[in-house]
Amino acid sequence: EDIIQQKTPPKNMSSDSENEGETGGLFQDPTDYYPPTPPPTTESYTMRNGKSITLHLVGHSSLEAHHLWNGSRIVSEYFEEHPEEVKGRTVFELGAAAGLPSIVAAILGAKKVVVTDYPDPELITTMWKNIRGCEMLVPDDDGEEMNIVADGHIWGANPEPLFAHLPAAGSDGKKPAGFDVLILADLLFRHSEHKNMVKSIETSLRRHPDSKAFVVFCSYRPWLQHKDLAFFDVAREKGFIVEKFLERKTERPLFENDPGDEEIRKTVTGWFIRWPKEACEATTN
Repeated sequence: EDIIQQKTPPKNMSSDSENEGETGGLFQDPTDYYPPTPPPTTESYTMRNGKSITLHLVGHSSLEAHHLWNGSRIVSEYFEEHPEEVKGRTVFELGAAAGLPSIVAAILGAKKVVVTDYPDPELITTMWKNIRGCEMLVPDDDGEEMNIVADGHIWGANPEPLFAHLPAAGSDGKKPAGFDVLILADLLFRHSEHKNMVKSIETSLRRHPDSKAFVVFCSYRPWLQHKDLAFFDVAREKGFIVEKFLERKTERPLFENDPGDEEIRKTVTGWFIRWPKEACEATTN
């Protein structure tokens, strides 16, 4: 069964689809019945140094990749405030859409960043466009490549192809079997995919006491907040340590006309997920 990391549209709660019976084309919509797909858009993010990052977004995506989510902005701000969380470390972002946190991590000096989303050509092309269009990202010392790469990844799938992007860990040329930092920004409202998200953490987070998954999200549907938070129960069942490290309120909700408690819809929280000591590899790195 295919795994699709689709983000359910939070601003259209009542759009329940029904199966249509076979009608022999009698009720088939004319070719010009639906409006054209909206054109691509751009958003911007201003860093603490005053420089701006322009982010291209697809015009529309069933995966909800046409939004710049509040969780992405907030975790990017956090990395700017705490650059040691990503500097010199390997980073893997899941369901990245525009890839803002990954781009910020790369600018702040991450060793290697692998920014991913569902392997849809338009999404991957858009992430590369954002990478290549950022003037603050420069090639490495050899002038050959940057410290960030975009790739496709399905939640819960084998992460081995992503490890191939990482620099060799030792003189033997062997690639590390995991990332130091994982980023999951505003993914938790996809409740049916919680187990697959945790599986991705389990298979791709390096087993080291300093390794962390940053899970940052807003409950855009306040009446389902308990289902968002159930993600952490799944993580705990797998033996992970879960720790809240951040809570911030945005000036306004991302979807201002949505129903539900506005204060909850403005609140973004951040959580660390770590390996317990007994699960970590014996290492001095």
